[in-house]
Parts: sequence; structure tokens; C-alpha cells
Amino acid sequence: MTVGENFERLVGIMHRLRAPGGCPWDAEQTHQSIKPYLVEEAYEVLEAIDGDDTNELCGELGDLLLQVVFHAEMAAETDRFAIADVIDAICAKMVRRHPHVFGDTEVSGAAEVLQNWSKIKAEERKGSGDQSALAGVPQAMPALLRAHRVDEKASNAGFDWTDISGVVAKLHEELSELETAMRDEGPERVSEELGDLLFAATSLARHLGIRAEDALSGATDRFSDRYRIMEELLENRGQEMAALTETEKNALWEEAKSR
Repeated sequence: MTVGENFERLVGIMHRLRAPGGCPWDAEQTHQSIKPYLVEEAYEVLEAIDGDDTNELCGELGDLLLQVVFHAEMAAETDRFAIADVIDAICAKMVRRHPHVFGDTEVSGAAEVLQNWSKIKAEERKGSGDQSALAGVPQAMPALLRAHRVDEKASNAGFDWTDISGVVAKLHEELSELETAMRDEGPERVSEELGDLLFAATSLARHLGIRAEDALSGATDRFSDRYRIMEELLENRGQEMAALTETEKNALWEEAKSR
């Protein structure tokens, strides 16, 4: 079967599931009720990518594609739009935002592509409510990802440090302000300063070519692995974490790291 035939088959399956005599569960779903599955499937795609599992990635991308078809089918039932409109819209957007491929625009490299992309998006926003260069970053995104995208968009618009040393200095500055708030201010102020520190760290990660979300995920994995080793060591020794002194805990942590 061709790509088009396979896709039409998927659309047909989704239509059959929602139609009278189809699946009762699928038929009673709404955009709101299946929202969590869209996020869940996206994260499962990311996990398959991180695991470098080709077969898993193929399957998870299919699950994610199903969510798009599901939402489009529900919209078509009330004559708002159909899956064809979704495809038309993204095709038009991709052609419009790549004039160096589909038009006569010339670019010197990826950096100029990003600059042109931002300008084109700004033109698209004209007439809409939000004219900011930061528009289009969902507030529902995980905080680190959202911070990265906001910082990235500001940079694309020309607001950025000219040298990474400025970002490092800002990180130290925010840490100092956090320490002052911890000493002299209340919880609300401490929370604000901690947020500023995390945002500065996210900006530093971007300047280093690292996504803060990925870096933190890796750190969490390492912590989890080491903590499980500590639990195993304690079980073998008949000890409990809560009974250890601070010095003993540090020694146990270093032992777990060495393994």
C-alpha cells in the first residue's frame, strides 16, 4: 500500500470507531477527555528516541499520529475542519516558512534560516492578538522547556548576551540574590529568586548547545541509579538510610558513584 492509502485507512478506522455501531469508548470521547493521551504519547515518543529503539519509535509515532487523526475526526463531525484541512494548513505553513527552498530567498546557513523564520512568524502574527516575539510558547509546557523556548525566541529577536561569560556572570548574580533572599526575605521572594536562578541556568544551557530539560533528565537518571545502588548496599548490610549519620550518607553516596 502507498503512504496515501495507508493514511486513508487510518482515517477510515478512526471514522468507523466513532460511527454508530463502532466503539462505545471512542464514541464518547471529546477533545478535553483525550488531552492527557496526546501528552502521554508525545513523551513515549521522546522515551523511544532516548532509548534509540527503532521499532519502539515507529510504534510510538503511530500512536501519536492516531491522536492527531482522533482530534481531526471529532472536529469533522461538527463541520469545523477535517484531517485534510490539518494537512493543507501545515503544508502551506512549511512552504511559506521555507522561502529559501520553495522560493527565491538565499541564505548563508542555519542561523539565517532561523532569523527568517522568526520574521515570517512575526508577519503571520499581524492582525492577531499577541504581537510579541515570544508569542506561541504554550504556558502548559513543562517549565524548563518553556524557559528554553522563551529564551530562544528572545535571542532570535536580538535580545541575548554577546558572550557566554555574561550568562555565567548572570548565574552567579542570581545565586547571590537567592542567598540574600534566603537570609533576609520570606518564602515568596525566595521562590522568585530561585526561579530567576533556574531561568539563568536554562539560558546558560542554551548557550552551551544543551537543552536544560535533557540535562536535568540525565542528572535525575544518574541520581536514581546511584540511590538504588545505595538501597542495595544498605539492604546487604542490614542498615536503614534514616539511621545513618550525615558522614555515613556521604560515604555511601561516593561508594555508589564509584560503581
